[in-house]
This record gives sequence, structure tokens and C-alpha cells, in this order.
Amino acid sequence: MSKKDPMGGTAEQESQAAFGPKMLADIKPPFIPEGASGMTVLVEWPPGHPGAAPHRHSGPAFGYVIEGAVRFELEGEPERVVKAGETFWEPGGDVIHYQDGNALSDAATKFVVFMLCESGQPMLTYVDEEELAQRAHLRAPRPTGG
Repeated sequence: MSKKDPMGGTAEQESQAAFGPKMLADIKPPFIPEGASGMTVLVEWPPGHPGAAPHRHSGPAFGYVIEGAVRFELEGEPERVVKAGETFWEPGGDVIHYQDGNALSDAATKFVVFMLCESGQPMLTYVDEEELAQRAHLRAPRPTGG
């Protein structure tokens, strides 16, 4: 008997397929807002673009970098670079999303994000300077030059 893979086919079927579905991320978000709606967004940043100002989402977000590289930072996690072909996710809710800018100074970056948005709430809410100061202790240490 053949062993089934997580995508629903057998290992033999998966190995025979030159193309087809490939698991990129398997995330179990901490919550999905009641009555959530799904939204898929294409984001394109020119070279060196800083991305959106610090913000949060009303529900979880799942992303895939199509081209370029995203400088990605969530509250409590160190800044990292997510390259083309890689995925990222964020839980949404109260967590601040500090960075989603283009990590490249010489090329554009493009990524797709699928979000589950709380019913009646905006997909993205910016965080003001006062709240950023109050929550500064929750931010991971910043990288230092050198």
C-alpha cells in the first residue's frame, strides 16, 4: 500500500509529476476571526522602498515572495530577509508588523499576501508613534552596522 503525502496524492504520484502542487508552508494560526473574509493582495516595491509603516492586520496573513527580497519584521522577532521562492506569515491581531520593505537597492520586489480579515475591520491599521514607544520593549533587538 502506498503512503499518502500531505497534498493528497501518493508518494509515487508525487514523484512522477514534474509539475504540480508543492507544500511551501503549513501554518496553524492562533486564531481566525469570526466571519473572516479572505483577501489576496499583490505588493510591488521599487528598489530600496521601505514598505508600509508599522501596522497590524485584523487576522492572519500568509505571503509568498515572487521576486526580489522582503525585509520582514514582526514584533518580538528579529528582522530577517525573505527571498524569492520563500514564504512568510504573521498571526495578525495585536502583533505589530514593523517591516515589509524591499531589501534590495537595485531591483524591484514583488510578493503576494493572502489575509483572513476580521469582518467589518480594515485589513491594515497603522500604529502611531505613541503606541510604538509604549511597546518598544516588545521589539527584538535591532541589527547593528559593522
